[in-house]
Amino acid sequence: MSESIHSDTNSKVEAVNKSSGWWPKSLTFNKDDAPPQIYNRTLYLSILVFGILGCARGYDEGNIAGTVAQLDFIKEFGLKDPSKTADQLANLKSNITSMVQLGSIGGALFSIYAAESLGRIRTMQLGCFVWAIAAIIQITSHKVGQLYAGRLIEGLCIGTTVVCGPCYISECAPKAIRGTCNNIFAGAVYFGIMLAYFANYGTALHQTGRNQWVYPTSIKIVLAGTIFILSFIFCIESPRWLIKKGRIEQAQINFSKLRHLEPDHPYILSEIADINDQLQVERDAINGSSFWNNLKSLATVRSIRIRMITCIMIQILGQWSGSNAITIYAPELFAMVGKKKQTDKLMMTACLGVVKFTAAYLSAFFLIDFIGRKRSLYGGITIQLISSLYFAIYMSIVPQAADDDPHLTPSQLRAGQGALASIFFNGIGWVMGWNSIQYLFNSEVLPLRVRSLGTAVVMAFHFANQYGNSKAVPSMLISLTNAGAFYFFMGVCVLGLMFSWFFIPEVTGRSLESMEELFSLPWYLIGRRGAQLAPDHSEINRIHYNPSGQGNAHAGDIDVAMKDQPEQIEYADDKVAERELQEVT
Repeated sequence: MSESIHSDTNSKVEAVNKSSGWWPKSLTFNKDDAPPQIYNRTLYLSILVFGILGCARGYDEGNIAGTVAQLDFIKEFGLKDPSKTADQLANLKSNITSMVQLGSIGGALFSIYAAESLGRIRTMQLGCFVWAIAAIIQITSHKVGQLYAGRLIEGLCIGTTVVCGPCYISECAPKAIRGTCNNIFAGAVYFGIMLAYFANYGTALHQTGRNQWVYPTSIKIVLAGTIFILSFIFCIESPRWLIKKGRIEQAQINFSKLRHLEPDHPYILSEIADINDQLQVERDAINGSSFWNNLKSLATVRSIRIRMITCIMIQILGQWSGSNAITIYAPELFAMVGKKKQTDKLMMTACLGVVKFTAAYLSAFFLIDFIGRKRSLYGGITIQLISSLYFAIYMSIVPQAADDDPHLTPSQLRAGQGALASIFFNGIGWVMGWNSIQYLFNSEVLPLRVRSLGTAVVMAFHFANQYGNSKAVPSMLISLTNAGAFYFFMGVCVLGLMFSWFFIPEVTGRSLESMEELFSLPWYLIGRRGAQLAPDHSEINRIHYNPSGQGNAHAGDIDVAMKDQPEQIEYADDKVAERELQEVT
């Protein structure tokens, strides 16, 4: 490596050693005995740029929720055309709202090529460029056909963001904070939703005519341009993608920059060794590296097939649990519980955005990497289940609350306040549970060779179900009634709890390269006892930070020692795991 790289790395290490640390403690809590330098500003800024990419999806969901309720938009695009039936109007609205989800399916599949060939950073930059073009097409629309086209193209961008964003973050973040870092992306979805809700509310108060919906939609151009520029300043290409492409030396340099350690530091060398070993295992299992062999392996290689089924079921159960319907059709739902004025509906929708945004980042910093993925998921689904049940019961007992001018008793009005609160609690449960893992899980459990390919397929299922959900909800509220739709969402939550307990393993704190061992267990043990039967034996676990000064000094003021784990000696926990596995099988 060049002297300039060594000098730059050493200066960064020295700065970290002397720093008192102004990053949040949840991001610097060194619970895995790793060198403290790996938690640094360079890493966080690079991850932050990819994290705020989640705004692309979130802003559109929040924006379209308010846009279809703006009076000028309704008039211009015929959302209350008296010549159309109720079903036709519901279909028109669902087409407008769901066109982005339809385009996102294509975007996710396109990222199979883009993320593998162009890299994570170039894919993100291409997506931002297309996003800005799509926004321009939308704000110049006067006919519904052009609006459809703009939203379809925007979907192509959003489909790529949910593949390259979580993949990059999982590949670059240290294992101890991988969940927290990935939930920066998930939380940014709700930052985008909150921003869009307030933009809609502000223009409803202070603008008239087309400006009511054109101004909020124009903010997409600002967001796309900001992320595009920041990516050139702060982002460092994923070392794991570079290793997969055979660019080992550049990967070592990038790891050095992201970890603030020298390129020949044992921690970096161990990470690279783990990645190379795992790639070799994948090559042997897949029998080739062509696209078709990789695609075929998603279904034919047992451990990968189990991972794909689990990831796809997470997307299906999450999308049909009801939160997506609440996000997109929030103004209509608030109208059902007493908020009939346009400004009141948009104000409550904006408050919902604040609640979801706050809950998303509280979950990211204090739950997902501390109590674990599964416990956070259990809690979130349970809250969703209870809130959906309450809303369904309320609409069963007081169906007239959804009328334009209902006559309600004082007790019914008080119960309506509870139904209003249940909408907010449903949002809290969603961001604690399904939202915390819907981007994270597939990006961390899928092997490197097929990570972007598998994630693209999973996210295509994600958007296909979101599209179906967006299309179905207006009709569900008519055919099943308001109460019946929420009873349906409650039933999905029950199925989600059962599936989570039986099939989803706890992977908090595991290295990406240790997932193969976990998913090689019998399928019926992975979710219930996987963490106990298949502990993490990756090479990087042999590295620990030695603050006492014993061992071999390395990288400036940092002491690093190698744990004594000769290959010929079995791990004690290996023996326990083997014995337990024999007992249960």
